[in-house]
Amino acid sequence: MRVLHVDTQQLRRYGRTRVSWAQKLGFGLIKNDHYLQSFSDRDVAAFEAPFGIRDLGVGKANKRLLEMADAMEPDLVIAGHCDTISNETLSEIKRRRPATIIVHCNNDPLFVPSNVERIRSRAAVVDAVFVSTGLKELKQFEGLGARIYHMPNPIEASVECLDNSTKTDLEIDLLFCSNSTNLTKRLEMVGNIKDAVKDEMNFMTYGSFGEAPVWGRDYDRALAKTKMGLNLNRQEGDYWYSSARMAQLAGNGILLFTSSAPRFDELLPPESAVYFDDEASLLAKIREFQGDDAKRQHWASRTRDFFHREINSTLYAQFIVEASLEMPFSHDYVWVQNIAGNGVAQ
Repeated sequence: MRVLHVDTQQLRRYGRTRVSWAQKLGFGLIKNDHYLQSFSDRDVAAFEAPFGIRDLGVGKANKRLLEMADAMEPDLVIAGHCDTISNETLSEIKRRRPATIIVHCNNDPLFVPSNVERIRSRAAVVDAVFVSTGLKELKQFEGLGARIYHMPNPIEASVECLDNSTKTDLEIDLLFCSNSTNLTKRLEMVGNIKDAVKDEMNFMTYGSFGEAPVWGRDYDRALAKTKMGLNLNRQEGDYWYSSARMAQLAGNGILLFTSSAPRFDELLPPESAVYFDDEASLLAKIREFQGDDAKRQHWASRTRDFFHREINSTLYAQFIVEASLEMPFSHDYVWVQNIAGNGVAQ
């Protein structure tokens, strides 16, 4: 199959970033033997603009995408986070090639109002929408024209290549990485935990409390030294929603602590992720696993094995292709539960 994937590829960061879910999707498509062409919308807009001012190149980027679609003749167009590309351009691709399936993949949280509007807008012109929040939260998008599906945050074996569950001589006991200095409830809780365990363990909080954030290979090096990590979102509670942090920790054999509110216990096997209800229960469980390294290794190993076996980039890409084209599923995807014909949960 010929696939045109439209999403920012972060070309102008020149490697100073973490491999994104969009790049993992590309890896998975290639592993499934699809012919892939990528269109990095923001970079094209900047490259085509006078003086490299991206906003001045938006119109040209849309024209270039139409040129690429005409030349490539894709069977499937996947539009990710590509706000420089208009709905009119996607509709024009469909007008020129009526047999081409066009879908939107959205990996941002629904607690951001502008993202809800983005999904609603795209759903009016595409055939299907894939969202990283679970299906129970997606009924609000019914009736807009597109089929709605949940998609997970996958691991990619060439990226999440560590297995810290086999190691005991790790320098960082607990890790939380972010790039936010706002005093949120999340950061307040991290600060309280940091104060509580400062004499018990090495808790690194890159990107918070004056510590510089880590990117690219520096992030890889931090993960390589870590036993346990906090999977904390800006807000908790949306069904099956997590940032890509969950896959990055789990896929590298780092024991992850995550809120019980999103109900990942319905998706992940027992004795894998560690769930907490509030700050007190989180602190108690951190201390429990810090004091029992064999238990930490066992749970982290089970989580890593599950993600590498069932939530990997190959299955992720295969699912998106099959759901987009309304093909019978070739695998019993663990995240596909109670899906109706239109993709929405019953």
